[in-house]
Amino acid sequence: MLTTIIKNAKIVNEGNIIEADVLIKNSRIEKIAKNISEKFAATEIDANGKHLIPGIIDDQVHFREPGLTHKAEIYTEAKAAVAGGTTTFMEQPNTKPQTLTQELLEEKYQIAQRKSLANFSFFMGASNDNIEEVKKTNPKNVCGIKMFMGSSTGNMLVDNEVILEKVFADAPCIIATHCESEKVIRQNLEEAERRFGKDIPVEWHPIIRNEKACYESSSLAISLAKKHGAKLNVFHISTADEIPLFAANTTVNKNSTTAEVLAALASKKITAEQCVHHLYFSADDYKTLGNQIKCNPAIKDAHHKAALLEALLCNQTDLIATDHAPHTWEEKQQTQYSQAPAGLPLVQHSLQMLLSFYHEGKISLEKIVEKMCHAPAVIFQIENRGFIREGYFADLALVDINQDFTVKKENIFYKCGWSPLENKTLKGAVTHTFVNGHLAYENGKFDECQNGMRLTFSR
Repeated sequence: MLTTIIKNAKIVNEGNIIEADVLIKNSRIEKIAKNISEKFAATEIDANGKHLIPGIIDDQVHFREPGLTHKAEIYTEAKAAVAGGTTTFMEQPNTKPQTLTQELLEEKYQIAQRKSLANFSFFMGASNDNIEEVKKTNPKNVCGIKMFMGSSTGNMLVDNEVILEKVFADAPCIIATHCESEKVIRQNLEEAERRFGKDIPVEWHPIIRNEKACYESSSLAISLAKKHGAKLNVFHISTADEIPLFAANTTVNKNSTTAEVLAALASKKITAEQCVHHLYFSADDYKTLGNQIKCNPAIKDAHHKAALLEALLCNQTDLIATDHAPHTWEEKQQTQYSQAPAGLPLVQHSLQMLLSFYHEGKISLEKIVEKMCHAPAVIFQIENRGFIREGYFADLALVDINQDFTVKKENIFYKCGWSPLENKTLKGAVTHTFVNGHLAYENGKFDECQNGMRLTFSR
């Protein structure tokens, strides 16, 4: 029996910070108490001065496998995730081939079972012509249905009104949407091309993919969800304009306890996800970072990120993710606007980005854990994860919140080898990460003798 005791940890969990020991036996948390001693042989880790949090659950990543493995692969990106304290990921269907059949979906699970250091689930993709495949999705072991209601590659843009209605009416589990109006984007792009030709500056990205494009599409998704009683999670809210769409559906506020927030969340049918880059960067950063921060939906003016953070603190929006979407450095250096791909690598450093807000007094540790760990588990109804509780899987991250960490090429684990945070010194570092009780990462080194597990859901 594999037994580990984490001693003297400051446990951040369910709105509280307590100092206690955690006993791990095999894959699960056996006991949480003061001064645990074990009569049988156990590995001890002294966590004095460090904070222990549940493993982060990232509900939106693009790990590029199969078909796009020159950019990333499940093996490399899962390692990067674990190094950043993320123990569980949910991956998107716009791979090559796109995940539009149950057979292709199962193939991705088989790859992850062989290669992923982190726990995993994969979204089933919706398109204009695969509604029967969507309806076959098993809600007990698949995280959800992903639908692009805005520009996408291939045939993953769902713009057929009849199919939109059918997906919202017939989806067997939660629907997650990318919301941007294709019509608005095309109109704005035509205007930009009239003005600049093919040499559109990257600073125009948030003008082309503007607030109107986001608002119109999010509004449509919400109206369809309400009409059909569907459970909906709108990915990567990027504008202050969209916040009222979700604020009207919440029964909690800034002064609500974590217990109250999570209780309300358990019955909430329409939820909003925010991404770390929309909180951290603003349109001003295009001047120095250019295509490195080009993503969809676009990073917009600074007033949006301030409003988004406030919405998060007021519980008008519900969870934090990354939309980790790596491309090679060479792809990102293409100067023609239409050729430079959208997306940036973030999963290794998402916690540290939020810890920078903590050190600036903008957010508490308890709220970070609520939005990155607890909320995804509740929204997606993940079984036995997302909390530090006896009997739950021992998915845990030990964090030195005061340790300086400079992002450098040598400590970046993404296959693409770069980060928009390169050469930044962040305050806070993950020292240990446990995945199902296995110490998968410790101070820059990995133990890859045990892979992560497929998620199950209590639906």
